[in-house]
Amino acid sequence: MTVPAPGAGRLPDGFAVRLDPRTRRRDGGATLLGGSPLRLLRLAPRARTLLAGDRLAVRDAVSAQLAARLLDAGLAHPEPGPSPEPDVTVVVPVRDRPAALARLLAALAGDPATAALPVVVVDDGSAEPVASAGAARVVRHPVPRGPAAARNSGLAAATTAFVAFLDSDCVPRPGWLDALLPHLADPSLAAVAPRIVPLPGARRGWVSPYEDLASALDMGPRPAAVRPSSAVSYVPSAALLVRRAAVGSGFDEAMRVAEDVDLVWRLTAAGWRVRYEPAAEVAHEHPAALAEWLRRRAFYGTGAALLAQRHGAAVSPLVIAPETGLTWALLLAGGRPGRLAALGLLGATAVRLTRRLRRPGERAPVGLAAALTARGLVASGRSLAGTATRHHWPLSLVAAVVSRRARRGLGAVALADGLLTWWPRRGRIGPVRHTVARRLEDLAYGGGLWLGVLRARDVRALLPVRPPS
Repeated sequence: MTVPAPGAGRLPDGFAVRLDPRTRRRDGGATLLGGSPLRLLRLAPRARTLLAGDRLAVRDAVSAQLAARLLDAGLAHPEPGPSPEPDVTVVVPVRDRPAALARLLAALAGDPATAALPVVVVDDGSAEPVASAGAARVVRHPVPRGPAAARNSGLAAATTAFVAFLDSDCVPRPGWLDALLPHLADPSLAAVAPRIVPLPGARRGWVSPYEDLASALDMGPRPAAVRPSSAVSYVPSAALLVRRAAVGSGFDEAMRVAEDVDLVWRLTAAGWRVRYEPAAEVAHEHPAALAEWLRRRAFYGTGAALLAQRHGAAVSPLVIAPETGLTWALLLAGGRPGRLAALGLLGATAVRLTRRLRRPGERAPVGLAAALTARGLVASGRSLAGTATRHHWPLSLVAAVVSRRARRGLGAVALADGLLTWWPRRGRIGPVRHTVARRLEDLAYGGGLWLGVLRARDVRALLPVRPPS
């Protein structure tokens, strides 16, 4: 069980935030556009004065409130400050990985920032018990209880204010902890995660070049607020720094998969902040064998139904407004009359948005409304294509079998998606390998998703939802 966030835990004086480079100022700085999901934030005159540049330092209650609003909207990110003394215990869950465990412990002991930290190794029922782990304390489960239970045992054994979870197949890079610790100056921060990167020198396989670039554990190069339905909706527990006072008893031990997503969503629902900080890096030994990689992707997919039972619509594969869905239906299946109707619907959507964005005494922001409408249509189109090839591919396959038009459309979408996602990665992987690996990944994840839905007898993980108003 997580703990509600402290209501009076304002950002301390000296804490600073800086606008995300993608945040756009409009109306002479009176309006900010950005974040994820995209939002428009109007600034009061006092706030506009405080945020004259791209940086805001907290000096009083008003600036603290503005900084918190910018953080929560995803419009700004914390600026690194001095690293506090690390009151941190490192918890390492492990099962049958003696060589990987030794490698991780050696890396911790060789890093001046972590050499003196207490380490708790939780042996989750290894066939060959972990007898000793250097200076680390060993807690043993006589029988395997799963990663959530292993982490909880380490959490219960820790006495420090913060706990850093590191899986045994990880190796943190120098400076990882120093990049995470400044975030803890925010008293409402429950957890912060580093970026997961490939482990140099690890075994390689056919899928390795793709996994290096598109690992499900890698949340990308940009810092972010972590919350459902955003660009970074979760962070993996393979490497995670948490505040013990926030996480309570920790992970849900009934979940053998997606327990990290569940923890993050419980924390944000309780009012805590969770951050992703890619300046900190932890290397991970990715699966190299194709069969092992596909099994793991399918296993991840089975967790969606468990999350739907606990968090409902937060796990939906598609967030789309009804009018946007109707627009795409008309564009794809309505012929020329349908396309004309879709354009009319888009125009009506832009007009409504113009009215919502217009401020008294100012010109109607027609251009902005049109741009946001077009942007929303493109984004929803990509989401629809993604669900067709990933979450709903069994339905797409049935449609392709019975309809030549659907077959051509599905093939075009699968190829276009592979090439569009390959293009930013060109030079590091070939288009054929990338596209084939992406399609295999989608088939494995989607298959696991449907298996989990059937087991749970709960279809909410497959259903679209409308965006919050």
